[in-house]
Amino acid sequence: MSPAKVHRLPVRETRSAATVVEPPLNQRVALVSGANRGIGLEVSKQLASCGITVFMGMREPGKNEKALKAVRALGGDAHALKLDVTKSADVESAIAQIEGRTGRLDILVNNAGGYFDHDARAARPDLDRIRDALEVNLLGAWRLTGAALPLMRRHGYGRVVNVSSECATVAMCCDTAPAYRVSKAALNAYTQVVAKEMAGSGILINAVSPGWTATTLGGSGGRPVAEAAEGIVWAALLQEREAGNGEFYRDRMRIGW
Repeated sequence: MSPAKVHRLPVRETRSAATVVEPPLNQRVALVSGANRGIGLEVSKQLASCGITVFMGMREPGKNEKALKAVRALGGDAHALKLDVTKSADVESAIAQIEGRTGRLDILVNNAGGYFDHDARAARPDLDRIRDALEVNLLGAWRLTGAALPLMRRHGYGRVVNVSSECATVAMCCDTAPAYRVSKAALNAYTQVVAKEMAGSGILINAVSPGWTATTLGGSGGRPVAEAAEGIVWAALLQEREAGNGEFYRDRMRIGW
């Protein structure tokens, strides 16, 4: 996957004043899915370094003590949760554990994803693989967001960041990775729809492209994971007066898709 020119759109006017009370950073609680490695781990580190309590969602937390220790080594308050976003029981249990331990959830980063089917072709569909991509990249985020929103609404504040991809944009459309591209485009559409539904609630929901990143999924040649994660963390901490809602960002700039 090669980098492409980013087609930036003008940022919308900022709001004149905050409409909700934003909790101090050291009182905020975040959940990051797919936090055992790569971008999810780095996002967890950066949020924890701000003083935010971070719950790290992992399919096999017992095998990822190293990731948890890496966040705690920075002085962060971090907790591992068993979380497979394709399983409703895992999602419900994770949210219940966060509610029981902290009573609130301020930030959700829907980072869990995969199924970059580079060699597949849309004209020769592998429907099982396509369903799997949609189940994780779209429905997983949808499922987890739906479970998290009631806890956010309790305090009238929340930030949801859906980690998407520029592969879903018209500017980068090509004939490779069809299931991945379509699932991420659907994630962008879901972001817009649910953001409109939550308008005025104090909960902002946006999608962010981290860009091509040197991870297990992205392969070598991409940019450093710390650089890719920064834009996600920015959206997770977005202030009301400068915020977008239902937008698609890269590196703090709104882009079209």
